Amino acid sequence: MLRSPLLVVLCAAAAGLSTCACKPIVADGSPLTLPFMRRLNISGIPSLLQHDQARARALVAASNSRPTRGKRALPQVFSASITDQVVDYIANVGIGVPPTFYNLIVDTGSANIWVGAGKAYDRTSSSQPTGQSVSVQYGSGDFSGEEFIDTVTIGSMVVPNVSIGSASTSQGFEGVDGVLGLGPRDLNVGTLSPDPSSSGVPTLLDQAFTEGIIPEEILGVFFAPTTSADNDPNGELTFGGIDSNKTTGPVSFVPITTTSPSSEFIGFEQSITYGSIASTASVILSTTAGITDTGTTLLLIATDALMRYKAVTGAVLDNTTGLLKLTPAGFNNLKSLFFNIGGTTYEFTPNAQIWPRSARLNTVIGGDPNSVYLIVSDIGTGSGEGLDFINGMIFLQRFYSVFDVTNNRVGFATTQFTDAVSN
Repeated sequence: MLRSPLLVVLCAAAAGLSTCACKPIVADGSPLTLPFMRRLNISGIPSLLQHDQARARALVAASNSRPTRGKRALPQVFSASITDQVVDYIANVGIGVPPTFYNLIVDTGSANIWVGAGKAYDRTSSSQPTGQSVSVQYGSGDFSGEEFIDTVTIGSMVVPNVSIGSASTSQGFEGVDGVLGLGPRDLNVGTLSPDPSSSGVPTLLDQAFTEGIIPEEILGVFFAPTTSADNDPNGELTFGGIDSNKTTGPVSFVPITTTSPSSEFIGFEQSITYGSIASTASVILSTTAGITDTGTTLLLIATDALMRYKAVTGAVLDNTTGLLKLTPAGFNNLKSLFFNIGGTTYEFTPNAQIWPRSARLNTVIGGDPNSVYLIVSDIGTGSGEGLDFINGMIFLQRFYSVFDVTNNRVGFATTQFTDAVSN
C-alpha cells in the first residue's frame, strides 16, 4: 500500500446505492499511453500488512485534523501506462519545461504531487515558487519542503500551473522519487503553510479540466495481476474518460458515499459474502462504507469481518508475514468472495485472494516459497470504527475502476483479468 496521507474508511448502513445516469467520455481506439509500474522494493517496511495498516491509521488521523472546506481548446482523453512493482505502481512523470522525469508512486488516497525523495526537484524556466511550505504525513513515511507551480507531463498530456512539492526532507520512500497524488482535492487541505484556501489546492485532474485539456474530470485506473518480480508495465491511467479497450463489461457507478470520513476519499458502500451471493451465503462484512485506494496493496477489512473470513476459509495466521495462510488442500477448497456494490455483484475468485506465487513472490514478503498466503487482511479496527474496508491494489488488479469527479461517483467494471489464474 502506498503511504498516502489520509485513507479513511467508515461504517455506513446504506445499501442499494443508485446508479448515476450521466455517461462519461469513453476512450475508444488506441489511447495515448505512458509506462506505469508496480514497485517490488519494500525494504525498511516491517511487513506488508503493517505497512497497509499504518496507511489506514494515517488516513483516519489526517481526516480528523482536516478543516471542512472561458473558452478552451478542444479537450481530449489521455492514457498513460504505469509500471507494476509488486507492492505499488509507479508512473514516469515529467515536471518542468523542458521536463525532468521522476518515478512517482500512483496514489488515489492523497492529492499532493511531490518529488525529491530520490531525484531532487530540478527548477526550469516554468518553475514558480509560491513562498509556501508543504508537508504530508503518510502511513509509513512523510515529506516536507517548498511548494512550486510548474508544468506536469504524463504520457502525452501536458498540464501547466500544477502545484508541486519540492521535498527538502522525506522518509519512507526509498527507491522512488515521490508521489503522484490523484485523490479528491479535499485530501490536500491543510498541507500548505500558510494555507491559502480552506478548499484545498487544485489537483492534476482539476487543473487539466480547468485548462481545457480533458473533457471531464474522470480518472480511469487499470491494473493487472502480477506475474513477474521485475518491473512490469502492465497498468494504465486514463485522464478525462474511460479506456473501453481495458474493460469486458459496462462500468457500474455508485455515488461517492456521504458517510464521513470515507466521503473525503474515493469512498462508497459495499457488502462482502463468501461462497455465494444467495441469502444463505456466509456474510463476511455487512453493507458499510469504505474506500478504494491504489496506494494500499492488500484488501483490508474490519477485524471482526476478518475473523469470519478466517473461520470459513480455515486459514491460520502466519506470524512471519502477518498474513493468513492456507495449506494446498485448503486452497483447493477456497471459494469466491462476492462484493455487492450498489446492487452489482463482483466475484473475487479464489485465485484473486492469494498473494502471487508465479514468480516466487512469497519471498518478497518474507514468506515460504511453497506456501499459500491470502491477501485479505485485518485493517486493525472493528466494524463501526470508521475504517471498515480498503479495496487496495490487489482488488483493482481484477476490476477496472473509475473516479468521476464531475458526477461525484465511482465505478467498476470487469476486465480480461477478473477471472485470471496467472498467479
